[in-house]
Amino acid sequence: MSPGHESTRGTRHEAEASVQRPTSRDVARAAGVSQATVSLVMGDKWRGRVSERTAASVRQAAQVLGYRPNLAARSLRLGRTRTALLVVPALTNEFFARVYAGAADVAAEHDFGVVLYPSPEGIGPAKDPFASARAALDGVIASSMAAGALKAIRGTDLPLVMLDSDPADQGAAAQVNLDIADGMRQVTGHLAALGHRRFVHLASAVPSWTFEVRSRALETAVRKVPGASLRKVPSPLDVDGARAAAEHALTGPDRTRPTALVCDDDIVAAGACKAARRLDLRVPDDVSVVGFDDMTLATALEPELTTVRLPAERVGAAGMSALLSVLAGRAPGTGGLPVTLIPRASTGPAPR
Repeated sequence: MSPGHESTRGTRHEAEASVQRPTSRDVARAAGVSQATVSLVMGDKWRGRVSERTAASVRQAAQVLGYRPNLAARSLRLGRTRTALLVVPALTNEFFARVYAGAADVAAEHDFGVVLYPSPEGIGPAKDPFASARAALDGVIASSMAAGALKAIRGTDLPLVMLDSDPADQGAAAQVNLDIADGMRQVTGHLAALGHRRFVHLASAVPSWTFEVRSRALETAVRKVPGASLRKVPSPLDVDGARAAAEHALTGPDRTRPTALVCDDDIVAAGACKAARRLDLRVPDDVSVVGFDDMTLATALEPELTTVRLPAERVGAAGMSALLSVLAGRAPGTGGLPVTLIPRASTGPAPR
């Protein structure tokens, strides 16, 4: 064989190696199924779980794409490190601490560990906290973020479970969501029954799926209340910023002033209560205030805050259970978790 021929072959092999291999996500997208289903079929664990037609579709997509299961990734899925990474936008929010507690409880029952990682960019692109996350983890759980923000951490191999995130996001092997929209429907029904018709939504300025759902659901619910109006006022997720936003919303003639402030979380609601006091308005006699999350803060306020309780521990537990199912080649459970309105003293009859 001539040196020239060896050089040509070596160049061709290098070029082929540089082409990114198809992943289970590519197969799932081509076959129109979830990554969990691809894992079941390629691991020959599909019988009794998916139909023969679906299994054939997955195998055909894998053949067309030239997909071969990654043995290294499979060893991770079998629990080589027995460690999951939980990525959250911040540690300053009590909700995420409770999500971690729920995930850690389930993980401990299965001899797994959970590493908590607050993304330095909030809901933006998360940096890899290790030299290579794929070498140190079995999977990733992410709360209130987008799958695209996790690319630097998980690459294409690590399974991803999304919590409180957009169901249309195709990058996840499983999702666990809360029935956020129903929470806003409960809030609207509660306030409408008290006679409120002038609503202001103190809406988070953070562009995330969960806050977008709250906004759309509130708009839809208020639209169904005869004679009701809704104004949306953007608010930072901190007490001082929310206080300023609420003061702006509450300033004006009595006949046009809102009688109810619906807040995207309890911290914003705390700022709204401070704004009312600064303007010599009484809660709830002059204006009712509703929060969202049911943090410890809700019962520390005076009057205590009407709010929507989110079962954060259950969210974390369900997320960890879903990841364990994916790692074992089982289809994860589906369905949203219910939320509950907790009426307290910050809401009352609309002022005459």
